[in-house]
Amino acid sequence: MLDVTKLTQAEITRLRIEALIKALSPAGMARFMQQFERGSGDYTKNRDQILGNPTIDDIFGRIGEHRKTQEEGE
Repeated sequence: MLDVTKLTQAEITRLRIEALIKALSPAGMARFMQQFERGSGDYTKNRDQILGNPTIDDIFGRIGEHRKTQEEGE
């Protein structure tokens, strides 16, 4: 059995990738790793800048407009 307490972070990362490739195939490993990609920036600040602070009435109004646009396109 491998003593992981004596491994460097790089060695653990290499073993993790090898195990994922063995279990999932290279493509499966890549798809799995994409789930854990780190983002950047301040999500809350960016969200507030993009969305503002809409009321429930604003949200329902936007939903209604979106539905109307979709129905016109059909």
